[in-house]
Amino acid sequence: MIPITSLAGQSVAVFGLGGSGLASCHALRAGGAEVFACDDNLDRMVEAAQANFITADLRNVSWTNFAALILTPGVPLTHPAPHWTVLKAREAGVEVIGDIELFCRERKLHAPDAPFVAITGTNGKSTTTALIAHLMREAGYDTQMGGNIGTAILSLEPPQAGRVHVIEMSSYQIDLTPSLDPTVGIMLNVTEDHIDRHGTIEHYAAVKERLVAGVAADGTAIIGVDDGFGRDMADRIARAGKRVVRISVKQPLADGIVADHETISRISGGASQQIARLGGIGSLRGLHNAQNAAAASAAALALGVAPDVLQKGLRSFPGLAHRMEQVGRQGTTLFVNDSKGTNADATAKALASFGDIFWIAGGKPKTGGIESLAEYFPRIRKAYLIGEAAAEFSRTLEGRVPYEISRTLDNAVPAAARDAAVSGVAEPVVLLSPACASFDQFRNFEIRGSKFRDLVLALDDVKLVGPD
Repeated sequence: MIPITSLAGQSVAVFGLGGSGLASCHALRAGGAEVFACDDNLDRMVEAAQANFITADLRNVSWTNFAALILTPGVPLTHPAPHWTVLKAREAGVEVIGDIELFCRERKLHAPDAPFVAITGTNGKSTTTALIAHLMREAGYDTQMGGNIGTAILSLEPPQAGRVHVIEMSSYQIDLTPSLDPTVGIMLNVTEDHIDRHGTIEHYAAVKERLVAGVAADGTAIIGVDDGFGRDMADRIARAGKRVVRISVKQPLADGIVADHETISRISGGASQQIARLGGIGSLRGLHNAQNAAAASAAALALGVAPDVLQKGLRSFPGLAHRMEQVGRQGTTLFVNDSKGTNADATAKALASFGDIFWIAGGKPKTGGIESLAEYFPRIRKAYLIGEAAAEFSRTLEGRVPYEISRTLDNAVPAAARDAAVSGVAEPVVLLSPACASFDQFRNFEIRGSKFRDLVLALDDVKLVGPD
């Protein structure tokens, strides 16, 4: 835990008592603050009360003495309308911040030189975060990983010399972190997402930009420049005098880091130097993972990791659980768990990474379906459709891709394994990449992915697959 001493002796309101909210309560109390905890969910209020926090309906208390409102990132700050707690705080002149802001203040007070890596982007940020943490551990650093990737930041160990914090940040979290000042800030890409919470894509991009614009004076901003928003950000931040490393997987650069399926190269003054090889690393298959690897490599180099250690770390990276995760092999058939592919855009990256795919898809459908994946249909040998989306997906695939309505994972996995085994292709891939939410059959994508893994390992003669 990271005790929050910056608010010692003061009263603080906390709204939203999920994982990060309750962790904030504990950290604030450990640092000497008086906490008033609130949530619209009665069960969470009960849990906070059982932990001996003061619980109160913040509609019915005086805000005069609150030093801050700590808001969970799931609660609207601006769009479609500010949450009622935000309005209460503004009326009382109380600042509204999040748990990562508390971390930033604590780091500034006690360990301003402790390495802090912050990562954002519409796609790829979880894999990049996990990869950077892996690289830093391989380099011998005491590494703490958290934020949007899972563990609440205030549940980690405190900042100190030689300990690096690698933190994934959503746009919601950035919005609540006004003094964000990472040693290394990474912005991977911007595509349309979360517009309901930001109003316009321009505002969404502006929020993302704050993470890289805020890097310390001697820090490094690493920016993907394969979209217009990223290119403009890189130019603005460079003009402001910050050190900018541009990364690309689609275009040549005069200066920066470029990657393809095989190599990562550093370009300086037009001259190219290979810094790592990606060929044959199954956990980093695909052009999207080349971008993730380029960003992670740039971060590791900025923090002083030697190229030989970087290469070793890339090769030993196991991959992010449930995202292009190689589970096992049965003969020549590879089984890949991409349960985190919960929309068509995410699934496109998986389909683009393989040929001869026996595709398990479906679940609770999302707007747009899978028509946008049509360019990848020639890669699919057969589809196995599950969940609520099965009928809709079958209509899209009719006459274009062979399919069967499997209904459940229990039916789909052995059917796909059987068909792959007799297909006669050299390297068949059974791919779970649902392009759907899990909620019709599973509570979350993690449970769905774990079920897939269990079903694969229950097949005859399956061998586990580790890092290549």
